[in-house]
Amino acid sequence: MENYPTAYPKSIHQPEQFWAEQARAIAWFEFPTHILSQDENGFYRWFKGGKMNTAYLALDHHVEQGRGEQLALIYDSPVTGKQQKFSYQELLEEVARLAGALRQMGIEKGDRVVIYMPMIPEAVFAMLACARIGAIHSVVFGGFAPRELAIRIDDAQPKAILTASCGIEINRIIPYKPIVDEARQIAEHPIEHVLLYQRPELEAALNQPGDLDWKAYVAQAQPATYVPVEATDPLYILYTSGTTGKPKGIVRDNGGHAVALKYSMTHVYGTNPGEVYWAASDVGWVVGHSYIVYGPLIQGCTTILYEGKPVKTPDPGAFWRVIAEHGVKTLFTAPTAFRAIKKEDAAGAYLQKYDISHFQRLYLAGERCDAATYEWVKGLLGDDRDVIDNWWQTESGWPMIAQMPAYGMIPVKPGSAGRPVCGYDVQILSPDNRELPPNQEGAVCIRLPLPPSCLPTLWNNDARFRASYLAPYEGYYFSGDGGYRDEDGYIFITGRMDDVINVAGHRLSTSTMEEVVAQHPAVAECAVIGIEDKLKGQIPVGFVVLKEGFDLAPGELEAQLVKMVRDQVGAVATFKRAAVVNRLPKTRSGKILRRVMRAIADGTEYAMPSTIEDPSVLQEIAGKMSDEKIGEAYGG
Repeated sequence: MENYPTAYPKSIHQPEQFWAEQARAIAWFEFPTHILSQDENGFYRWFKGGKMNTAYLALDHHVEQGRGEQLALIYDSPVTGKQQKFSYQELLEEVARLAGALRQMGIEKGDRVVIYMPMIPEAVFAMLACARIGAIHSVVFGGFAPRELAIRIDDAQPKAILTASCGIEINRIIPYKPIVDEARQIAEHPIEHVLLYQRPELEAALNQPGDLDWKAYVAQAQPATYVPVEATDPLYILYTSGTTGKPKGIVRDNGGHAVALKYSMTHVYGTNPGEVYWAASDVGWVVGHSYIVYGPLIQGCTTILYEGKPVKTPDPGAFWRVIAEHGVKTLFTAPTAFRAIKKEDAAGAYLQKYDISHFQRLYLAGERCDAATYEWVKGLLGDDRDVIDNWWQTESGWPMIAQMPAYGMIPVKPGSAGRPVCGYDVQILSPDNRELPPNQEGAVCIRLPLPPSCLPTLWNNDARFRASYLAPYEGYYFSGDGGYRDEDGYIFITGRMDDVINVAGHRLSTSTMEEVVAQHPAVAECAVIGIEDKLKGQIPVGFVVLKEGFDLAPGELEAQLVKMVRDQVGAVATFKRAAVVNRLPKTRSGKILRRVMRAIADGTEYAMPSTIEDPSVLQEIAGKMSDEKIGEAYGG
């Protein structure tokens, strides 16, 4: 097998040859006529002319190869005490019948379907059933509020919503049907059908037009076979936070996605067919799409769907229990998970209760992995197991910077995810588009063309795609993150360059929260910033200036603002603090100095902006943070 010094340059300088070789690893109905091309907008496209079906690759192909009895999916739910296991043959039967039900609803190739589901097997069935008939799914995280769901409905314009009666967060039941019903009322786009799976923990009334009972409706449907699609046809839309407050609909095509995920399972995650792979994430996020559902199944692995937490379901030994019980070889999760485990079991006593001798690698991503967390986990797992950071985005769909074990491990540098993955020409750029030398911080950008699986555009918004990602640095994709490259070629990501923050691996827009806070009748103006948190990475904090004549008790106002954000954005925002200030620091042109405010809260150095309107305001902000112990409370 090639090594990294040979494979990486080939992927950059001979991309068509490199990716043509990788494309032969999947089963096409018709092999592509063009490996790399450009469409009428000048956007790069991979594998034009290829015909395939993603659900076929994930299911039928393995059954045809005589592996139908192999375990495909393990559902492990400590919050309900239930487990279910599905072979590839059984999973295929479930998916085919649900696909038939979708066809019976009138859903055809190219139609959109919103999936608003908890972490239950039916969520996986739903994604694969859409892929099977060529419908485009858009999974919305079950923690999002009605307004956020409605925004996505209006943008994707789906024919149907697939949902469940409730989700379960540790021991709290969250009714989903009222959220879906309210979202339908808010949205302008009409929904023809809502297919609802009744969970025994809470049944929902089917009392709105188009409501259908999942079990009854699917039971009478005829199974549907797979529909060939073009490699460049969309597989799904996944919304990610944008700086305008309106989410961006990331489009993922079928062909490039399948080729890149197959490649990554072997070369980045070192996982072979038949092995047990577990991504402890949620299907509402890109990790759930790529590495709970599609990547492991396309590779022919056994994947785990876990409805629980790293702690409190029931204890900090939860992850070790799953690894031991199901024979997990590879685990992928966010650093937040292990910070939570460390907080409750710093000595690692719970690990000693379980036999994890078969466990080989831990991958951490979704947010920056700090050195302390890395060293603690590495100390627990020992020198014979790898702990590997990797950096990527919803936009890419698979790792951009990581170790590549298939090409040989390289020394770990805590704070860096490693070197660029094959296909990604990562550069650090100055504001005037110059490539910066080692150890100088700039914008993290990828020279075009991006490799397969990366977004070809945004859903129905080519102009925003160009403005957000291509226009800032000509000839490059702008990641939105800042960072630097050291003298050994390792990339260090230092943080976002916009107002999108990372809360426990979830990308959230502070401008969306600001819009909600600003609705309060007492608030004249506000700023929401993300500050460092030892557990979750970042936490949003609000700073508000009150209108004249309002004299609310600080605790009362804070409670009201917290409830507003929870109701309109969702509990996932983790918005819990709001401080009243007399003024916000601004430039002379009126721009709020959020980055400086973050630096004050985090206790990091910052340069006094030459354009600041009144430097004394920063002293007031710093005093408020100190008085209320905001940085200390959040670990900054």
